[in-house]
Amino acid sequence: MKVKYLLLIFISVVIQPLKSQNIPLPEHPRPDFERKEWLNLNGEWEFEFDSSNIGKTFDWWQKNTFSKKIIVPFPWGSELSGIKDEANIGWYKRKISIPNSWKGKRIFITIGASDWLTEAWIDSTYLGKHQGGYMPFSFEIDPRLDFNKEHTITIRADDKRRDFTLYGKQGYGNARGIWQTVYLEARGVNYLEKIHCIPDIDHDQVMIKLFVPRASDKPVPFSIQLGTDKGEVIYKDTFPVDQVVVNFNMKIPGPRLWSLEDPFLYSIKINLGDDEVTSYFGMRKVSVTNLPGTQIPYISLNNKPVYLQLTLDQSYHPQGFYTFPSDQFMKDEIIRSKSIGLNGIRIHIKPELPRKLYWADKLGLLVMADLPNSWGEPEPQMRDEAETTLKEYIDRDFNHPSIFSWIVFNETWGLISNVIKDGKSQRMYLPETQNWVASMYYLAKSLDPSRLVEDNSICCGRGHTQTDINSWHEYLPGWAWEDHLKMITENDYPGSQFHFEKGFVQGKQPNINSECGNVWGYDGSTGDVDWSYDYHRMMNTFRKYPKVAGWLYTEHHDVINEWNGYWRFDRTKKYTGFENLVAGMTLNDMHSKYYLSTGNEIVRTVNANGSVSVPMYLSIYDDIEGSNKLTILTKLSIIDQAGNESEPSILKGEVQASAWEQKELPSIQLKMPPTNGLAILKLYLVSATGDTLHRNFMHFIVENGINPKATLIESIKPNAYNNSKWDLKSWSIFDGLKVNGAGKGFYEYRMPIKEKWKLSEIAHGYLVCELSAKQLFDKDKDEKFDKNQDYMLGSRVSPSKNPNSYPMTDEQVFSSIVDISTGGKLLKTVNLKDDPADHQGILSWNSQLKDRKLREAGSHGYLIKIPIERRILSKARKDGYLNIKFETKGNGGLAVYGKDFGQYPVDINLVLMTKNGK
Repeated sequence: MKVKYLLLIFISVVIQPLKSQNIPLPEHPRPDFERKEWLNLNGEWEFEFDSSNIGKTFDWWQKNTFSKKIIVPFPWGSELSGIKDEANIGWYKRKISIPNSWKGKRIFITIGASDWLTEAWIDSTYLGKHQGGYMPFSFEIDPRLDFNKEHTITIRADDKRRDFTLYGKQGYGNARGIWQTVYLEARGVNYLEKIHCIPDIDHDQVMIKLFVPRASDKPVPFSIQLGTDKGEVIYKDTFPVDQVVVNFNMKIPGPRLWSLEDPFLYSIKINLGDDEVTSYFGMRKVSVTNLPGTQIPYISLNNKPVYLQLTLDQSYHPQGFYTFPSDQFMKDEIIRSKSIGLNGIRIHIKPELPRKLYWADKLGLLVMADLPNSWGEPEPQMRDEAETTLKEYIDRDFNHPSIFSWIVFNETWGLISNVIKDGKSQRMYLPETQNWVASMYYLAKSLDPSRLVEDNSICCGRGHTQTDINSWHEYLPGWAWEDHLKMITENDYPGSQFHFEKGFVQGKQPNINSECGNVWGYDGSTGDVDWSYDYHRMMNTFRKYPKVAGWLYTEHHDVINEWNGYWRFDRTKKYTGFENLVAGMTLNDMHSKYYLSTGNEIVRTVNANGSVSVPMYLSIYDDIEGSNKLTILTKLSIIDQAGNESEPSILKGEVQASAWEQKELPSIQLKMPPTNGLAILKLYLVSATGDTLHRNFMHFIVENGINPKATLIESIKPNAYNNSKWDLKSWSIFDGLKVNGAGKGFYEYRMPIKEKWKLSEIAHGYLVCELSAKQLFDKDKDEKFDKNQDYMLGSRVSPSKNPNSYPMTDEQVFSSIVDISTGGKLLKTVNLKDDPADHQGILSWNSQLKDRKLREAGSHGYLIKIPIERRILSKARKDGYLNIKFETKGNGGLAVYGKDFGQYPVDINLVLMTKNGK
């Protein structure tokens, strides 16, 4: 399969260089809270599994050696760790030397994250333990240790599954044991525990809160150096006696605001006695304001609304699971999202590594931050785990300007109780649990009033309690979005109980989609399938409904059981086909601030020579001044049954456009061509300076027309072959709209000559057809598929196993070489470079039924044109048929498309060009 080969490539280019490094992830893991005196302990550690849980009984912290080696900080079981997953408990050991320059300091070992119960020793001294799988924790090392000799650090991680722990989606790859950087650091005698910077752009100031772990019995001087774009600002004061927190405001005249376009970061250095910490923050404000000219609430950045265009970031790595192989990889993740025009990501039910958040801060990308879920019930231990982790989570990531919201729960996972009612066990979302969820919202707001908080990112009939965001999930086929968004907006108003649990009602929250796509919109999910067609319809429809203040597509990259990412799991590319349909068009056009569309309908069947009215919608999410004159440029062309494309007819119109404008424009009137075929209407929105602001398109299947001028066409359907043989399998789609032969073999056709023509009247002729290679996907091996498997815990199935699947075009090709012959004479050998599926397969998509099942949707081939010699035409005319054979030279298979499937409106056609033009 494609994914298998891509992973092999990825291993060769990523893992090998990594093993040659002494220290993986050598950068400081917390650029938002960094001391200059630190020592990275990543790299090779000794390791031992403790499957019988005897290590503590037999004092393993005193063992001289362990039998295995592990690469920290990669979780055991991940390929980058070098250790297979063989037990629930693991012991780590390594030698350390403490720099002499740290004498007089307090020395700590910090573990960025370790799942779940972690204990540590230095030599034979017990340092302490920590419960929880996601947040950093530190143990102080005895200051009496000898600086002139090596010491042994031993760490025990107990990752036994406990229903109350916040497991998240670790089934995609478990975060077992240590999975974030381990390091030593020297702190001052009186040291800072955390720093919170709360920007106030409305008053040109920032509130800074300094926290210490315990109060001092005497005043401790501190100073703050604030680095701005206009120079340095210094503040000096004294930390009061008997206090653990102090806060104060620092003025920043004319602040440079953190924005998506200019993500400026203010550096900050704090000296508290002999302790020094550096951090940063962004001057930005997260709030809710109305879309200008309306009463529609939008999430806003710096008092301006933002139309959210986000993606669900499962944030997994094939060989590192929770842990990325390098800092550059984390930076590239943020660049990928921005490169396609998105303005944010939702890190899905796992706290992100601080360095990836740093790159979101530095490069300008918004982040929704999820608390992981448990897979048990909301019993006291689970509630305590969730409350504790939420507090630590907000503390750790408080200063990241990219984070604009906290999401406490996802789809009510871990919130359902098994209740005995009427003698039967029932799963219920109890009122007392709902009230606790509301209390978690208030807890988050009390800890961080500067951001929005979402109680539960809802799905599947569950509702909100108290929330700042009226979010909802929906997975639908492209055709279903119009009715759904209409229903959503009709039920969106203050006081509505729609999307809310009993006893709670909607206020004036922004309404956003927080998960969408086609992956779960089909029966048993899509498997790996072209998402671009449904995506196009979905984007067009969202832009018609401004009451929905944004969307969040599932997802950034493929994972174990979902293959609908913008990128593959190894981050190689997928191809939408947009660029081949409209020159210059990319996925960014689907995310443009300026958007011109025909609405949900992107394919329509029409009569040749007929007049067609096409609706037009304009959506602008940009803070432009005044009224701007924009040009709407349309180009209509057709690919006819002869496989030729006409010159486009061009129309120009003008529209006055204003900031934040959402409106339906007058429909455009089109005259369809006289010939049968597939027409495309290309749309361009052009600025007064000639810049193309947006590209879009719509297709028309033109029927009941005539042949192209001076053309006679003889045709045969793909399934009308008179002979075939395939060593793996042969089958047809939709009763013969497409035929597939897998492996090595051939299709042979006897095309009847029905037209009355004389050879003397023919100038020349050619054969035209649409062909592709044909890979035998797992779904076509006639094996049973379990559509009810537990996907959410990471069930591993083949990308092409699902009956709906047809893997989307990507960098891994599957080619086939085919000989095309007639009467034993070779006409041409063609290299069919792939078996693709993307938006170019518009006819394949249009032929799908509205039954939530897909049948090779988006699959398409390549247009093949082969001249036919006059003597072959003469023989065909005499015999009354033309013999055509397609035969593979290897095992690459063959797909033959008809005029209603693929991307070209042709059967297997013999095209005859007449001399007299009749």
